[in-house]
Amino acid sequence: MDLESRITAHFASHIEATSSAASALTGAIADAAQRLVESLVHGGKVLCCGTEGGAALAEYFTALMVHRFERERLGLPALTLGTSSTVLTAIADDPGFEQVFSRQINALGQPGDVLLLFAPGRIDASLLLAHEAAAERQMWVIALTGGRPGALSGPPREHDIGIAVPADNPARVMESQLLVLHCLCDLIDAQLLGS
Repeated sequence: MDLESRITAHFASHIEATSSAASALTGAIADAAQRLVESLVHGGKVLCCGTEGGAALAEYFTALMVHRFERERLGLPALTLGTSSTVLTAIADDPGFEQVFSRQINALGQPGDVLLLFAPGRIDASLLLAHEAAAERQMWVIALTGGRPGALSGPPREHDIGIAVPADNPARVMESQLLVLHCLCDLIDAQLLGS
């Protein structure tokens, strides 16, 4: 296959994944945006974390919350977990890397806050423990994953929201998650600032 054909194949795969995600995820995205706004207007904050490329999405979402998306507004309280090298290495050394997010959730999370998880690839122990810690802290969880819903530990709690991109290729999942992230930011602004 020549290079241009490979490029065309990537675009075609992206279009297919995005189209599938649009038809499957609109309800969950709307629910997630409402949940985020509900938390924010009641004094809550958003704690974000992710693995692999999801870590970059978590940081980007935090930046859009603290700064702005497309319209001027005051910053909104959001924090990305796992970005401090000192905290990261301290936790990784003892008790272990799998607790890198859960320890921070236990320290910073409050009832009514939202944990926003990004996992374009596999869901590892650090995300499973983050989900459990958020549940123990009575936080809401919104999980952006690939594949099927329910990929986190046990059955989802009634108020958890899963946004599972219906694709198996991690690159297509991450591309769709970026679009979901932009949708969430737009819907948050629309609810807080008006259309």
